[in-house]
Amino acid sequence: MAYDQDNIFAKILRGEIPVEKIYEDGFAIAFPDIDPQAPTHVLIIPTGPYESLDDFAKNGTVAEIAGFWRAVGAIGRQLGVDETGYRTLANTGPDAHQEVMHFHVHLFAGKKLGPMLVR
Repeated sequence: MAYDQDNIFAKILRGEIPVEKIYEDGFAIAFPDIDPQAPTHVLIIPTGPYESLDDFAKNGTVAEIAGFWRAVGAIGRQLGVDETGYRTLANTGPDAHQEVMHFHVHLFAGKKLGPMLVR
């Protein structure tokens, strides 16, 4: 499957759709989720055209991968949730319910989040 240049995150990266950026560097941008599932719910996207975590891990450069994950940690610290804890989640593919085919990480915090999956 070829990367869809018209997905919503690609449009955000090009500045066609405005968002409240809470973090931006050469590797990632972060902004609040429009339908938050926790008191703190941020989306973090790499600046490159990667469809999924699998695509990013396979095709991203070492600098992109390191820079992205360092950004995730920096965002947690910036939000002040590094002490109490936060969860990151990346859905990959249809079985995981990936809705936008641009790799992104959800960062959840601000309350006790409970178990990973409903049993």
